[in-house]
Amino acid sequence: MKIWKLVSGILSIVLSVFVLFQSCAAGLSNSLENSGEVGGSAGVLVAILLLAGGIVAIAVRNSQGRGGNIALAVVFGLAALLGFALAGSYSDLRIWAGWCLICAVVAVIDIVRSRTPKAQ
Repeated sequence: MKIWKLVSGILSIVLSVFVLFQSCAAGLSNSLENSGEVGGSAGVLVAILLLAGGIVAIAVRNSQGRGGNIALAVVFGLAALLGFALAGSYSDLRIWAGWCLICAVVAVIDIVRSRTPKAQ
């Protein structure tokens, strides 16, 4: 799981920059159209959570405890929830929320795997 945390952390940090710029454009479009949607603002929050999750994933990749994985599951799970719930017509946000959901599920799998005793 160390390699997954490193790779997903780097990808999440890189994606957060892309999502942030895309969300700013979507938010500007929402404002100009006066549509009342909040997809752009939700995208900014998802980008911030992606950045935080990426940093945490890189920082805890060598840890033995479950605390880092719990933090990853919470951060990425919250980002996925916000992304899916508030996307509106900003359909790319569902893709980024899907990435967050994958990362959260892998963190939960690692929590469960670290709970079971290893065979000698």
